[in-house]
Amino acid sequence: AANVSGRLRYRYGMTWTWQIEDADGGHLEVPESDLGSQGDAESWLGERWRDFVAEGATTAVLLEDGKTVYRMDLAAAQE
Repeated sequence: AANVSGRLRYRYGMTWTWQIEDADGGHLEVPESDLGSQGDAESWLGERWRDFVAEGATTAVLLEDGKTVYRMDLAAAQE
């Protein structure tokens, strides 16, 4: 696996990453992570989403190889 722009790229080309956004659509910095599947990515966010909200995040966007899989409203997750 080679590290490309803070993302791990696997031999088969699949990468799962999160784009964390604030209310204005700006991107918050996300720690580098090793996410080999959608389940890994969802578990990773599940452990960290409260920290992102504390930093001003409102939305998490799951990306597979740079393509949006889905968007999640983090404010709704707090309820």
